[in-house]
Amino acid sequence: MKNLLVRFVRNESGATAIEYGLIAGLIAVAIITAVTTVGTDVGATFTKISDKL
Repeated sequence: MKNLLVRFVRNESGATAIEYGLIAGLIAVAIITAVTTVGTDVGATFTKISDKL
């Protein structure tokens, strides 16, 4: 039983998976923010061009 508990405490694969998940989530938030900002800017540019035409 003690050996099982020691192995469980030393096992870091779950923590690594959680860290990778958090990193992936932060990257996704950054991409969504960037795409939203660029999309808004592109939409404003097309509106300006449309108004001038």
